[in-house]
Amino acid sequence: MEEIREAKSEMRRNMVETIEKLPEEEIVQKGAAIENRLFEFANFLEATIVLLYIDTPGEVATDKIIKKCYDFGKMVILPVFNSETGAATLMKVDNAENDLVPGPHGILEPDPDKCKVVPIECIDIAIIPGIAFDEKGCRLGTGEGYYDRLIPDLPVTTRKVALTMEAQMAPQVPMESHDKHVDIIITDERIIYKI
Repeated sequence: MEEIREAKSEMRRNMVETIEKLPEEEIVQKGAAIENRLFEFANFLEATIVLLYIDTPGEVATDKIIKKCYDFGKMVILPVFNSETGAATLMKVDNAENDLVPGPHGILEPDPDKCKVVPIECIDIAIIPGIAFDEKGCRLGTGEGYYDRLIPDLPVTTRKVALTMEAQMAPQVPMESHDKHVDIIITDERIIYKI
């Protein structure tokens, strides 16, 4: 168990370093390629209620994706995580510029005074963040376990889709029994269906 945790920490550090070494222009280009693939992806186009995330270092940026979702008439849902219990409250965000406030870790999250709670059963597609992935759909997050708690609560019919740069694909992501997979991974080069 301890070996797996150490392997995960090392992979997390290496991936964040790899991304930080990429030129900003390359990150923007790869992000645009991922965004284009997402907005051509049938499951995403058919979805009305989309769970997204606000990115942290090492994750694909979502600010342009969120804005584009509004243009496509999609309902944008963002999570608020309780740092003590790890439980997620999903909230509808009508305006990402005005309806977000800094959370406990300094990451923007929906303002409960401006955003309405949305039942998890309503989510059509869930865009799940991560720092590293493999072709089996294994994901490595920030280590807080928030999404490992959230994913099992999503309806079986809800597609769990990850966005990542090809540089963040690993031969194998170390997994523990509580770690959860995604169904589909969209990179700047391809779409990977869990094998």
